[in-house]
Amino acid sequence: MREIVITVNSTVDLPREWVEERNVPVIPLKYTIDGQTYTDMYGLSGKEFFQKLREGKMSVTSQVNPDEAKEAFEPFLKEGKDILHLGFSSGLSGTYNSMRIAGEELSEEYPDAKIIVIDTLCACLGEGLLLYKVLKLKEAGKSIDEIAQWVEENKLHICHNVTVDDLNHLHRGGRVSKATAVLGTMVQIKPIIHMDNEGKLQVIAKERGRKKSLNKIVDMAVEQSKGWENDMVMITHGDCIDDAEYVAGLVREKMGVSQILINNIGTVIGSHTGPGVVAVFFMGSQR
Repeated sequence: MREIVITVNSTVDLPREWVEERNVPVIPLKYTIDGQTYTDMYGLSGKEFFQKLREGKMSVTSQVNPDEAKEAFEPFLKEGKDILHLGFSSGLSGTYNSMRIAGEELSEEYPDAKIIVIDTLCACLGEGLLLYKVLKLKEAGKSIDEIAQWVEENKLHICHNVTVDDLNHLHRGGRVSKATAVLGTMVQIKPIIHMDNEGKLQVIAKERGRKKSLNKIVDMAVEQSKGWENDMVMITHGDCIDDAEYVAGLVREKMGVSQILINNIGTVIGSHTGPGVVAVFFMGSQR
């Protein structure tokens, strides 16, 4: 059996050391802020990045192009390995399409290789949680087709419950109107966001006050995860570790999950959410 390489985009937002320890190749997106272009996961630290946003700097992101994707894939094919790529949601970026094009072109050049590129319809630690599950399947000896089938059957059960602290970043991304952003900021309205079945972020509720919004994303998770076994829950934050730790405490108490991974949101996704975002990722019956 040919060796399987699991590849991901940098938007998994896992700690760099975590993916390196597991030998997972990362194909990064890029972002430009304050006149300089950086590589996601390998550029500015979360603290440095969010400080720039707080100072009013704007960050513009760019997707992976097909040539970059081919360049990342080809060394593994030359080594006689098969590739399963977990791609950043097509609902948020053209990166998945670039990865798909690269896979199709390389399949013609390497007909003996199997290259499977999956649109995860996930982002951030939702992608990260999917990778965590996939690595366990690989370790259990599952074939590339078996792993791919599991991902397709379960990717819409990776739930993303998100709240943001600053509506202005959602306005810049076209998620809310200017009037909503201004008024909501004045009265401390905090939106509750989820990832829909098309892999797009949708505002589904609003809470008044930060603490209520943090409680809400966990209360939703409790309901959504009923009947599902979660051995791991992942929590991301936009340079607000105390809020993330508060959510982790609620997850332990209300969901009974002890294994929790907390990490700063990545710089590409953080460009669109701004500082103060908190999100919890888990498996559930519905998004």
